[in-house]
Amino acid sequence: MEQQILAALARKNYQPLKPKALAKKLGVSGGQYDEFRKTLRDLVKQGRVQFGKSHTVRAAPAAGTITGVYRRLASGRGFVLPHTVDGGPAGPEVSIPADNGGDAATGDDVVVRIIRPAQGDSSAVGEVVRVVERATRSFVGTYFERDGEALVRVDGGVFAHSVVVGDPGAKGARPDDKVVFEMLRFPTIDDRGEGVITEVLGARGAPGVDTLSVIRAFELPDQFPEAVLEEARNAAAAFDERDLDGRLDLTKELIVTIDPVDARDFDDAISLTRDEKTGHWLLGVYIADVGHFAPPGSELDREARKRATSVYLPQKVVPMFPEVISNAVASLQEGKLRYVKGVVMEFTPDGKRVDVQFANAAIRVAKRFTYEQVTAIYGSRADKANGRAQGRKRKDVSPDIHALLLRMRELALILRGRRLKCGALELNMPEIELQYDEHGRVTGAHFVDYDISHQVIEEFMLSANEAVAEHFADLEVPFLRRVHPPPDTAKLKAFAEFARILGYDVRRETDRFTLQRVLAKSADKPERHAVHYALLRSLKQAVYSPYQEEHYALASTHYCHFTSPIRRYPDLTVHRLLDQWLRHGRARSDATELAAVGEHCSKMEKRAEAAERELVKLRLLNYMAERLGLEMGAVITGVADYGFFAQAETMPVEGLVHVTTLSDDYYYFDEASHTLEGRRTKKRYRLGDKVRVKVVRVDVNRRQLDFRVAGIGDDGEGRRRRVRRPPRGRRRERS
Repeated sequence: MEQQILAALARKNYQPLKPKALAKKLGVSGGQYDEFRKTLRDLVKQGRVQFGKSHTVRAAPAAGTITGVYRRLASGRGFVLPHTVDGGPAGPEVSIPADNGGDAATGDDVVVRIIRPAQGDSSAVGEVVRVVERATRSFVGTYFERDGEALVRVDGGVFAHSVVVGDPGAKGARPDDKVVFEMLRFPTIDDRGEGVITEVLGARGAPGVDTLSVIRAFELPDQFPEAVLEEARNAAAAFDERDLDGRLDLTKELIVTIDPVDARDFDDAISLTRDEKTGHWLLGVYIADVGHFAPPGSELDREARKRATSVYLPQKVVPMFPEVISNAVASLQEGKLRYVKGVVMEFTPDGKRVDVQFANAAIRVAKRFTYEQVTAIYGSRADKANGRAQGRKRKDVSPDIHALLLRMRELALILRGRRLKCGALELNMPEIELQYDEHGRVTGAHFVDYDISHQVIEEFMLSANEAVAEHFADLEVPFLRRVHPPPDTAKLKAFAEFARILGYDVRRETDRFTLQRVLAKSADKPERHAVHYALLRSLKQAVYSPYQEEHYALASTHYCHFTSPIRRYPDLTVHRLLDQWLRHGRARSDATELAAVGEHCSKMEKRAEAAERELVKLRLLNYMAERLGLEMGAVITGVADYGFFAQAETMPVEGLVHVTTLSDDYYYFDEASHTLEGRRTKKRYRLGDKVRVKVVRVDVNRRQLDFRVAGIGDDGEGRRRRVRRPPRGRRRERS
């Protein structure tokens, strides 16, 4: 078996395959598969075979080389992050100088030769010797013509040069059109590369073209295959609202949903009662049983697994399931009988969970609320201070539902208090919401308030997720966990130094309660976003994995995602395990298979988040491009030798104030205190400082926004100024 595997991987035409696909290619029978897996694991331990992207099998690299994923920065320099081993990176990232990247593009799987090992705080330096697997050959950009040559300027500064395209007339491309093109020859530092246009999306700036550009750039599947749609229609037609399907009948229970005002699918609902004698709480969390409509191996299941997540773009959703399922028969709509997986938890008066019951059930939501409606009922802090803690009454809300909402707030605050006592970190990274006119044009933007109604639902979802995870952990059944590995000590130390500069007392940087206090104290300060984002960058990324590891930010030993199966495939895998246990009293799963699913879902989640950020940023930049000269207050969020970054106070945008625009003085950069200081005026620009800025430049293609300090450099003299570091012997002052 060893020889068979190694021989297959050594072939020149071998394309990386997942274990099951490789076994099939080698003709391994069902009875031999266990031996095949054991042999594969042994070869990995011996260092002769390794897992690459998407859990694919490949031969280990030659001595002195590593394989990993390449990322290119706008400056041309890049880095390679080695592939993961047992859920963590195989080693530190390797720096790739601009002229050592070859024709590798961001996301490519590459082999790198180390030309200078890591020394002290300096990372290793390498050069790309081979591209093993391309992340994509399809790109989006703006078509233009110059000196009789047809070119495409790729969006986002992915490549240093525009790419030559042949025969643009075949697709009818016109200058300034947004186009999709296939890369035939990838660019290098000396060569433009070559591509061919495959689709014309429309004129740059035309309605909907920006959305379509992002969908194509991130290769989001915006259309369902006909076989999937047909299966979805049949499943929806077969659903009978009068049929309980042998489930626990909870249709008479008082159950509500609370969701965003523009929500299309409703996958969670809540009930809550309290025993007057014992004071114990009985919390019911009911999650849409979308698995009822998409059994394992079905067309719906295969498509959902491939997509792994819904993608929520501004004004458009790319769903994981067709709308006839996700927005209709599986969605927990008000007044409709719907199938759910129920998690009913009993809590003591102080919020300790003492029992949990699971069920396949049928419910009927009594009332659908938006977050804004519930927040209005709860009232403001001033209401509570004036003794109006009973909430504001609404004519369309019955007394029993009003009482339910107040109970929900009370229990949620108790649960939140317990979670914080355990050391959970509350990172305040609010979502950006764009505002539109009747024609769909952006008229403004703001951060979404994370208020009490959001906190109530989050606490109940966290409780359900933990209860399910602990259930399967007790059964010793592998399941797809949501894990968040502990951060590197070095990164926490860097964050602590950053926080100290802003005036926060951080004596024990690795103590989660110290981090908690910094987050809490900065929550209402101008530098809130800078502090919370800096800590977020210090933490590792949460991923899906069947292997036990804590969720660091939540301070939870066992945690999974269970509460959003309509939009997340990992939740659906947990639903199916729970269904096995409910129906048969036992559950089985394969950790190796779950590891592959988890890696794929983590990758698709990152893609979805990146696409969402990209379109929001694109629309904000286009909005700001029409407001050159606009002045607004801002907070400094980062300082470097080339200038400082500032976050606008009234708009969710961040821009760079380049040091060359600070024409009133020569500025020195003090790295220790993250400060730019004027030599003559002693004026300082420090982290957390407020500053008045003016919008002076927007480069939509490179996704860049430039500010200038209002009242300085308006005459253009700033271009002759340069930053200087303090000369030797000069004392660096600390703020």
